[in-house]
Amino acid sequence: MKSLFFITTLAVSLVSAEPAFAGSCTKSGNTTYCDDGTTYTQSGNTIYGSDGTTYSRSGNTTYGSDGSTSTRSGNTTYHSDGTTTTRSGNTTYGSDGTTCTRSGNTVYCN
Repeated sequence: MKSLFFITTLAVSLVSAEPAFAGSCTKSGNTTYCDDGTTYTQSGNTIYGSDGTTYSRSGNTTYGSDGSTSTRSGNTTYHSDGTTTTRSGNTTYGSDGTTCTRSGNTVYCN
């Protein structure tokens, strides 16, 4: 399962997503397809993953079905696992060293 960093990047991209895994995901309509085979479908403020996860956004906070949360304040998102992500333009930098860049409808992470 992808980390909360990735899902939050995805959520910001879909609902407004901040990603942390090596790979990429591409959005087409209300569905995002990741290179690991996982798909995420947005319905309103909720994202449903093909892996069984659900993420719902309320205000600046995203709640995961796995108990995870992330809260966005300005350009920074604070995750319940203690990590933070900061967005600058099309790039998101994670406190864990992960960098994700959005190009069109695709997000690439290191």
